[in-house]
Amino acid sequence: MVNNLKFYISLILARFVYASIKLLSKSSGTSLAGKLVLKFYPQFLADCKKYIKEDVVAVTGTNGKTTTSGLISHILEQDKKKVLHNLKGANMLTGIANSFALAVKPGKSFDNAVLESDEAYLNKLYDYIKSEYLVVTNLFRDQLDRYGELTTTASFIQKGIDKNPDAILILNADDPLVANFGSNRENVVYYGFEKVEYSYPIDESNAPTEVFNCICGRPLKYSKRFFAQQGHYYCDCGNARPTPKYSASVLVGKDCSVITVNGFEFKTNLVGLYNAYNVLAALAYALEKNINASTIQAALDSYKSIFGRTEKRVINGHNVLIQLIKNPTGASEVLKTVNLNSNIVVAINDNFADGRDISWLWDSDFEQLKDAQKLVITSGIRANDMAARLKYAGIPQEKIRIEPSIRKAIEIATSAEDNNDVTILPSYTALLSINKEKF
Repeated sequence: MVNNLKFYISLILARFVYASIKLLSKSSGTSLAGKLVLKFYPQFLADCKKYIKEDVVAVTGTNGKTTTSGLISHILEQDKKKVLHNLKGANMLTGIANSFALAVKPGKSFDNAVLESDEAYLNKLYDYIKSEYLVVTNLFRDQLDRYGELTTTASFIQKGIDKNPDAILILNADDPLVANFGSNRENVVYYGFEKVEYSYPIDESNAPTEVFNCICGRPLKYSKRFFAQQGHYYCDCGNARPTPKYSASVLVGKDCSVITVNGFEFKTNLVGLYNAYNVLAALAYALEKNINASTIQAALDSYKSIFGRTEKRVINGHNVLIQLIKNPTGASEVLKTVNLNSNIVVAINDNFADGRDISWLWDSDFEQLKDAQKLVITSGIRANDMAARLKYAGIPQEKIRIEPSIRKAIEIATSAEDNNDVTILPSYTALLSINKEKF
């Protein structure tokens, strides 16, 4: 009875705090209410599980968590399910608690919960809520000052997997680090690409590619390599990429991609091979749940990008595309898709949430921008460092402009009278700043 009372007080507390935040316009309110709720009642999330009637789906990995979880949630909603989802990507315990606290009401339940989880917090999440499915997208170097090397990140996820042995794992077969999570497990579903084609010419990436060893200790070999460590790998010891249940081919276009998987053809307006992987992960879950292909396509057609993940906006009459960049592999893949005829803003911060170490800028393939036709504006706390990186990438200095104020940088990029398209490439906290601005 006491716990029930504390749970209901938590719901009231969360709504009061959230309303106060919005009234004062102090932040987006994605975590503070959850933080206070967990301080007041640490078992809050455990009590939330009874409000989910069917699956809890957790999504983790370095890149693509927000897009993949958003796609899964939208597909389920298109399938007439009531879904609870930490939509804005606040993926630590406080953000997840925030989402539950603002959505749950006595007597109201949801069919599904789709929870994006930070890699380091999956293990902690499973102390309170176990998921029936876990989708793992990829593992890349990211925020070395916070996560350390990839073995550390992988160990975080492995601890969570070990804590939830009944979960069905949906794993990227093309990523050897992710595929390893399926070793010695029966309840594993793999997805991956057999063939990747582009409808337009692309340059080979200059981004450094890490060498990964097989579990036997020898370097992996590749018969096909799509990007970074993603591809068809094998080892002389006999270990190799697992055969995916959801095996696909993709034609990547400038404005859309067409994915063919298990006899079904799906079109997505999300650009880039990295997004094709996100879509395929969502398709693997949806097809595993026997959701009708027409329902899935309707969801893909109506899906709207979340919070800087291929987000399209109109600012000062200009079509603006916002693409989050935060680590070498993700940034290099995004840079392949940039419209070189657009005005470009690269906004880089080094706040705690971005990672203090900005050496990743030098490992990212900014050489993809060397043929930019218009203005390239660097902004944010590290505007000068970014300008230096672009100079060494081969961009003429007369095309580079430094404007530390992110708002002013965007105003400059969208002030031309010729209605040029604009591409904004922000780090995470720079993206938060953009989201708060009213243009």
